[in-house]
Amino acid sequence: MKGLRGVIGRVRGWRRGWHERSKLERIDLYTRVTLCSITWFFAVSWGLLPLGDALDEGPVAIALAGAFLAANIAQSVLSNRNVALAFDAYRGTAPFPPGRLRLPAMLQVLMTGLLVALAAVGGVQEEGLVLLVLDLPVAFGIPYVLLVPVRRFLLHSAAFAAAVVALLAAVGVPGGLLFGAFVSLVVVVLLVLVSARPSVWSLSVMWQAEEARDMQARLAVAEERLRFGRDMHDVLGRNLSVIALKSELAVELAQRGNPAAMDQMVEVQRIARASQQEVRDVVRGYREADLPTELIGAQGVLQAAGITCTVEGADGPAGIGAPAAVQAALGWVVRETATNVLRHGDPRHCWIRLARTRDAVVLEVENDGAGATRPLGGADGDDGGGSGLAGLRVRLGALGGSLSAGAVGDDLFRVTATVPLTARPDTNGRLAPSPEPSAAPSALPEER
Repeated sequence: MKGLRGVIGRVRGWRRGWHERSKLERIDLYTRVTLCSITWFFAVSWGLLPLGDALDEGPVAIALAGAFLAANIAQSVLSNRNVALAFDAYRGTAPFPPGRLRLPAMLQVLMTGLLVALAAVGGVQEEGLVLLVLDLPVAFGIPYVLLVPVRRFLLHSAAFAAAVVALLAAVGVPGGLLFGAFVSLVVVVLLVLVSARPSVWSLSVMWQAEEARDMQARLAVAEERLRFGRDMHDVLGRNLSVIALKSELAVELAQRGNPAAMDQMVEVQRIARASQQEVRDVVRGYREADLPTELIGAQGVLQAAGITCTVEGADGPAGIGAPAAVQAALGWVVRETATNVLRHGDPRHCWIRLARTRDAVVLEVENDGAGATRPLGGADGDDGGGSGLAGLRVRLGALGGSLSAGAVGDDLFRVTATVPLTARPDTNGRLAPSPEPSAAPSALPEER
């Protein structure tokens, strides 16, 4: 019973691990497993079934068949171990250790000699010989085709085919079988080439696109930091220089006993307060989320990441006619959910919908590709730090609004935000529901 539970636990762990992978990681794993499976498919079919003929040909044929089977299994194991390294070498992420091909090359020579010996003692029939020839280069060829240029692979394969045909002819294999063996080698070499090389090439291109997408995101963050730093420098640079000069002047005047030193310090205090206000303006402009700007930015970022983004209702009264406070709140929702889509999903499409009811504005952000992922901050949107969906709930709750998030079906994830039309900022600069339409304008917050 415990053993069965352990098996079920492992199966669930494999299933969980599969669902936690992104689509690209799944394709990567699928390609690797497929290349490894091809080796074993050939080994247990065309490399095993023809060896049954040796059972009726005496102990020598049986020993040769057993040795060929053992060498074939060892070659398949080594091939599977080398596929991952060959794949990394093809992508250029890590060099392939040259010494790892020595043992497979020796096994390839051994398998060729055993096949020729089996043909010499009559341990394999005519059709079986052709099948064994089909299996012969597969295990060695799959990793090898990823390590050398196509031209070199074809030249080496042609030389190997000529050597095999020559050895079979030397032990008396008829001309018809020799031709069949040669055609089989040509077919299997081309099969290895067209199954392994294009698959890994396509996967390599997809990984490069993914890396370019990550680099683009990092560059966007760096550019925003530079912009903010440049704005801060422009605001503070001149004022701090004036403060330094006036402070030095005040010191000199104070040392002389000149009462004008007091006037200079009053001016320093005024410039310092003005600088503080300017810094708050910069920070507020940096933190404020404007709905039209956020919609355009989210659509641009998602489309740059290869995600089709459709915005509905932004040009109607739900978007343009909503009060500024409502637009600011919904702008935060758009910004956070767009980040959520990029970081925690593997989508191809994203839909942003704005609609206006009698007393509220409703924003829906929906994306596919969410069946294998969890939303930002976990199932309930709380990442423990007050950010993500939990932070949006707090922000909208101060407005009297609401936010819901969850899976829709097997592959969709939807975030719905509802903000009342009477929302306005409170006196501390935070958004809050407004009991009166004619409330006073908000004060600039010192900190958030």
